[in-house]
Amino acid sequence: MIRETFQQDSRVLAAFTAMVFIGGTNFVAVRLSDRGLAPLYGAGIRFLGAAVLLYLYVALRGIALPTRAQLKGTLLYGVLGFAASYAFAYLALVSLSSGVAAVIMGSVPLITLLLAVAHGVERFRLRGLVGATIAIAGIIILVGAPTKAHIPVGSLFLMLGAAFSASESGIVLKKYPTGHPMATNALAMAVGGILLLGLSLVSGEHWSLPAGPATWASLTYLVLLGSIGLFALFLFALKRWTASRVSYMFVLTPIIASILGAALAGESVTAATIVGGIIVLFGVYVGALSRSSSPEPRLARAKEQAARA
Repeated sequence: MIRETFQQDSRVLAAFTAMVFIGGTNFVAVRLSDRGLAPLYGAGIRFLGAAVLLYLYVALRGIALPTRAQLKGTLLYGVLGFAASYAFAYLALVSLSSGVAAVIMGSVPLITLLLAVAHGVERFRLRGLVGATIAIAGIIILVGAPTKAHIPVGSLFLMLGAAFSASESGIVLKKYPTGHPMATNALAMAVGGILLLGLSLVSGEHWSLPAGPATWASLTYLVLLGSIGLFALFLFALKRWTASRVSYMFVLTPIIASILGAALAGESVTAATIVGGIIVLFGVYVGALSRSSSPEPRLARAKEQAARA
């Protein structure tokens, strides 16, 4: 019994470690993708490719597609969680470093908590306000970082838009009924991919095949591991750990993103970037991830939804 428990915990820990690594690497992969493909176009073909593969999996497993009653929530999830969030993120990562982008996206658990209060889904908690205040202080430090840190304010706000869109998509999943997670994400990714390509077309972006091994590698990685692989690992971990425990990946991915960004994308890391990032992530911990700010009913609902996978 003890041996089985240890083996199961080891598998979950391995899955969690892989999630952190893939999540951090995603930011660098998007930056490399942006160098070879127009941002919105690159995001669009990424999610259309992932959607096709997920649909094949859904069909082979005989998983039911979302019903008419579940369609509204699924479509909203696609618009917010994939089209809006990744439009902002891909545009921001043209000039924003991977580490800073990961720090901003690391605030998603806290933003989700605050939006849940605004929507009446959660009760107001003082820890949420305190955490938000700390995180804002960290963002101010990031904005005021030296010029050599390459943190354009416009790109920072685009990344905040990505974080808010992703957080709002989480509220949609709480408020509206959705189907099986795999089928829901297949449709949502397809919606997001189509909208992203539409935005790319309207904005006049140039469409072309990836023009080099680095671009091909980053796009392939983002479709297979960065989208489908990360989602599968997330479901695996969420079935076996609490939602708050799994959410710690958000405060660990910036470490991977910063290291790989410096090694692979030539990004600089300054003291102000490190200090501001630590303060932001500490605010996320205080407001959204500490034990008293993660009530059991919310965790139970998240685990119940994941168990349908």
